Amino acid sequence: MKAVHIIGVPLDLGGGRRGVDMGPSALRIAGIGEQITALGYAVVDKGDLATPIPETQDLRDAHKKYIRDIAKICQKVYQSSLASLDEGAMPLVLGGDHSIGAGSVAAAAEWARRTKHLPIGLLWVDAHGDMNTPATSLSGNVHGMPLAALLGSEPFELSKIGTFAPKVLPAHTVLVGIRNLDEREKIAVRDSGVHVFTMKDIDRQGIASIVEQAVQLAGAGTAGIHVSFDIDVCDPSIAPGVGTPVKGGLNYREAHMVMEIVADSGLLTSLDLVEVNPTLDVRNATAQLGAELVLSALGMKIL
Repeated sequence: MKAVHIIGVPLDLGGGRRGVDMGPSALRIAGIGEQITALGYAVVDKGDLATPIPETQDLRDAHKKYIRDIAKICQKVYQSSLASLDEGAMPLVLGGDHSIGAGSVAAAAEWARRTKHLPIGLLWVDAHGDMNTPATSLSGNVHGMPLAALLGSEPFELSKIGTFAPKVLPAHTVLVGIRNLDEREKIAVRDSGVHVFTMKDIDRQGIASIVEQAVQLAGAGTAGIHVSFDIDVCDPSIAPGVGTPVKGGLNYREAHMVMEIVADSGLLTSLDLVEVNPTLDVRNATAQLGAELVLSALGMKIL
């Protein structure tokens, strides 16, 4: 029996639309802990990390809004996730906006280096690249910057979390489901050297082929794979309650196929599920989908 530690991070300072701070609660209401327990895992719900709300904080820098507060929360995510990994448990980080990935991935990278003497592989499943920096971002919203911080040096408040940087290497980083990049971010993604599979690639090659390639790329020569899953990678027809909805995303079976192939690989070390926004949802359908996807990632079998 493997332990799963649920870590809630009700943070919505990183995005331009409020509501994702209620994501962890919505996922718990969907029964995520009970369902993981039913799979045979020992589940410990660590509760929610304390997070501030925008009304009590100072924006400070319009190019990286609320960055100091976000960095403090990401540091807590890092510490909590690393503690779970050190205990032999898999941290399941429930967001909250995607800026929290700067902390959870940093923890997986630290654990991989210290215990396995290897880098961590990263599967970033998202409609967006999240590779903007304060210099390139059109909005200043930090939830569009965590992958840039993990791969590089900006925003430095996020990149300095942990004991080393960069946290991940382009050769071991794979983006899946991309379909919404601004022009400056397109350049950053192309120049970074990461592996990218867009929705066009998925349409042409099929989801199974794409995810098998992605797992191979992220898993080769690494200590395992951290999956950071932004639920907005799914089409709004099945996931209406997300922070930044974009038409043309994964359908129900494609989303599950991503997680099922990850589970089959046996390489999953840690998992984020982020950007559930109950204020835009219909009868908690998006959170229920998120819970189901986590079950698939943890090896729930059809037969």
